[in-house]
Amino acid sequence: MKGIMKDASILFAITLIAGVCLGAVHEVTKAPIAAAQLAAATATYKEVYPDAASFEETDDLKAAVEACAADVSAQGFGNVSVDGAQEALDASGNVIGYLITSTSNDGYNGKVQISVGVTKENTLTGIGFLSISETPGLGMKAKEPDFKDQFNGKPAATFSVTKTAPASDEEIQAISGATFTSKATTGAVNAAVYFVENCITQ
Repeated sequence: MKGIMKDASILFAITLIAGVCLGAVHEVTKAPIAAAQLAAATATYKEVYPDAASFEETDDLKAAVEACAADVSAQGFGNVSVDGAQEALDASGNVIGYLITSTSNDGYNGKVQISVGVTKENTLTGIGFLSISETPGLGMKAKEPDFKDQFNGKPAATFSVTKTAPASDEEIQAISGATFTSKATTGAVNAAVYFVENCITQ
């Protein structure tokens, strides 16, 4: 009995020390990880909206994201959501457009989260990926210019995916062998466009 108690005490001490060490490591690495994630997101924002000097999330935009959540998801763009919205500002602080973060959960491997730039004249400046884990060599090609740059400079609209050459500005050519990813990305873009056109008071 005494031996069992001794072993249990040793095991408890080891577990306690391991837990304290893991907690300490988590606290030490939490800030650098958050900083790295912010830096990566900011780089994507600048890629999506290169004419913007900075981006600002306002209370009005936060409220609009919450108020329009059900409306956005009811538009038939798939299992999509708008997760955040920021004003795109020029060097003088003037609003020149919006940067919208939207997500589709209809990717082949789940979530596809993107940022979409939309000017005040309702033109897309581009899209960038914040989170995507699709199949290498297939769905991951969504990050390549051949697919994602199809949105650049187009009038904001409800886009559809085609497996053939696009016949109009509203059509986006699918990635060969990755229709799920193509539709998920396009659905997230449609959600962002709808949000700008219907949920922001300009």
